[in-house]
Amino acid sequence: MALAPTPPTAAGGALTTAGRLQQVGVLLRTGRVRDAAGVLAVLAAAPPTATGERATLLAVRVEVLLGRGDLTTAATLVGPLLDLVTVPGPSGQAAAAVAHHALGDLAAAAGDLDSSVEHLTRAGALAPDADPEQLPWRASQARAHLRVGRAAGSAYAVAQGLRALATVSTTGEGRLLLEEARETLAGGPAARLSAQVDTDLAGLLVLSGEGSSPRVVRLLRAAETYAADQGLWPLRQRARRLLDLVGVSAEGRSEALAALTLAERRVAELAVQGLSNREIATALVVTVKAVEWHLSRVYRKVQITSRRELAGALMG
Repeated sequence: MALAPTPPTAAGGALTTAGRLQQVGVLLRTGRVRDAAGVLAVLAAAPPTATGERATLLAVRVEVLLGRGDLTTAATLVGPLLDLVTVPGPSGQAAAAVAHHALGDLAAAAGDLDSSVEHLTRAGALAPDADPEQLPWRASQARAHLRVGRAAGSAYAVAQGLRALATVSTTGEGRLLLEEARETLAGGPAARLSAQVDTDLAGLLVLSGEGSSPRVVRLLRAAETYAADQGLWPLRQRARRLLDLVGVSAEGRSEALAALTLAERRVAELAVQGLSNREIATALVVTVKAVEWHLSRVYRKVQITSRRELAGALMG
């Protein structure tokens, strides 16, 4: 996989807004979602004014929020994204493509597949030559990428395409595509996509009658551990449901973690990132008392007594 270019910096060596957005993209592609959320918190304090940067910031916020299952907060970004789809000029067209792509993801998460297809089609029309890593969920683009030749793209983009094809293939063909995606990603820095592919593959293996095999358990245990570490609760719960289905019980604190509410998880995640209670309250638009209350409930549920134990507890 090709190395990402060095993010641009301002005088004195500090990252520019564009540099931080590029940093977030790299962190998300390598699976470091917790770190990406930390950079987004910094950007939220001084949001960009340039159209393209605003679109990119909103899109990566959507990706993080949907990955963590926070559909309520993600839905609040629909209005700002819609404001960007009619901005005139070349830069406006590029921003509109990014905005339509994010709106397509939001619509799909809400179950509105017709709107999702419409937004993703518009994204493709506005940016027909876009890098598959930048607009990764357009299945049509993924298919086109694969037809051109798998060697032409990065390992990440190829694996994205293979996973997209596997979702609409028969069980047998889907398994082969996911096995190829795993081989493509082997040894590369793409932990989130690898965990998604492994969970998909384990699900197909369970359907084919191999649910009790050590390999299925190994794939799901690894995905569950990674997802818990990064706060990707929908992915973790999916892996957990499959493990429950094949009769593998939860270990350690994982049952307590599963009992945390979404609000409790969001507060705990920000606390682990080093934010103070006041900073968490500002980020979530709640009172400091509400933050303290949520943290006290988290401590009780995962059986810890201090903030410094929180990071280890959230790993399950």
